[in-house]
Amino acid sequence: MPVIFNPAYRICERVEDGDNEGVQERRRRRLGLAKAWKGFKLSAASCFSFVESAGLIYGPKLLTDSLGWTRPVPEPHGQGIDKQLSERIGSTLDAMSEGQCCTQHGESGGIPEADRVGHAERILRAMFITESFGRLVLLAGHGSTTVNNPHATGLDCGACAGQTGEASARVVAALLNDPVVRGGLAVRGIEIPEDTWFLAGLHDTTTDTVHLFDTDEVPRALGDDLAQLRQWLEQAGDLTRMERSALLGIGGLPDRAVEANVHRRSRDWSQVRPEWALANNAAFIAAPRVRTTGMDLGGRAFLHEYVWEKDEGFGILELIMTAPMVVANWINMQYYGSVVDNKRFGSGNKVLHNVTGGAIGVLEGNGGDLRTGLPLQSLHDGRRWVHEPLGLSVFIEAPQAAMDDIIARHDLVRQLVENGWLHLLRIGEDEVVYRRLAGGQWERSGDMALAEAA
Repeated sequence: MPVIFNPAYRICERVEDGDNEGVQERRRRRLGLAKAWKGFKLSAASCFSFVESAGLIYGPKLLTDSLGWTRPVPEPHGQGIDKQLSERIGSTLDAMSEGQCCTQHGESGGIPEADRVGHAERILRAMFITESFGRLVLLAGHGSTTVNNPHATGLDCGACAGQTGEASARVVAALLNDPVVRGGLAVRGIEIPEDTWFLAGLHDTTTDTVHLFDTDEVPRALGDDLAQLRQWLEQAGDLTRMERSALLGIGGLPDRAVEANVHRRSRDWSQVRPEWALANNAAFIAAPRVRTTGMDLGGRAFLHEYVWEKDEGFGILELIMTAPMVVANWINMQYYGSVVDNKRFGSGNKVLHNVTGGAIGVLEGNGGDLRTGLPLQSLHDGRRWVHEPLGLSVFIEAPQAAMDDIIARHDLVRQLVENGWLHLLRIGEDEVVYRRLAGGQWERSGDMALAEAA
């Protein structure tokens, strides 16, 4: 979750129809042995003798890793787990004992039943999904797949503190599939049909594939819907890969060759530009989806569905302006600073990076200070800057008084707006865009279309 929040619950993993405590213990033991073995290989006292005595044993793996046939390191989420078990591990909302979970000091984990309905209601109302439910509702997080990449978290979810969105998607899906929770939601005016099922997924932004979780729990009656969903996701992945291929320098290849290339990039430990992630981000738009439907925003805008007429008390607007808007500004400023002054705010040449202290940070070469920000290869393709350094333009369709009230009550938001760290624009009821000035006044920006404003 965003680092501006403090997590209130510890959610445990469970093995479906298996010995959960035994699996957890084996995983701890394997991870411990792997960590000790890695420490031995890399320690100053043993690294040279290890290479001289056992280096040739690693020859075949070195060859297959270099050719992209194998992955140099295990998938993080499946590390320490037997492959056949990885698909049977999911999240549970229930409390578990310390031996069965990652809890410590007597913590039980899970979400208390008394809290579940309230959280489910807030989640659905914040997404404005309160009616007209489909039979299958996909909740997708996003993450990246790369190897040998000290900046991997920069390609994962900024709203998940540099992790993937898998955990969030799976927990929310489990929450909304709970029959007791659905009964409580119906009392509060949100009726989810009995034949609706929430499914969690993870969009891999390197390969543009979507992995679906816990599909074995989907009711058999929805089998055709699940097959249709898989087909749509495969088609969407093909289209997205072809659209992104030009930026990756492989635009002239046929679709199957592009697919093979992007998958190979995700496993290539010499690849310095596995994906462009959020490079060239420029705008954050919180408005009804109809405002941007059909527009080609070039992958430069964060989109947030928001309908102010349904936001009683403007609690959702306050959440948007104090959380997603702030996180989007962090991302924008990271790219902005890394471009305008890479020496101070970026991390220089990725090819020269050395990871320091195991995971403390990176040095450029063999000395100097720890480097911060993004490497040049995440900003420049060798010929031109891929990221255009612009301050974030935030478009929100909401009443002026409500936005002014939120700015006045939150110092962080007020500092961002009035000190010019972002550009706040309001889409008025007359479909005119107004820009907020430092003194608190709003300036009419003209009867421009949203696409032109962005």
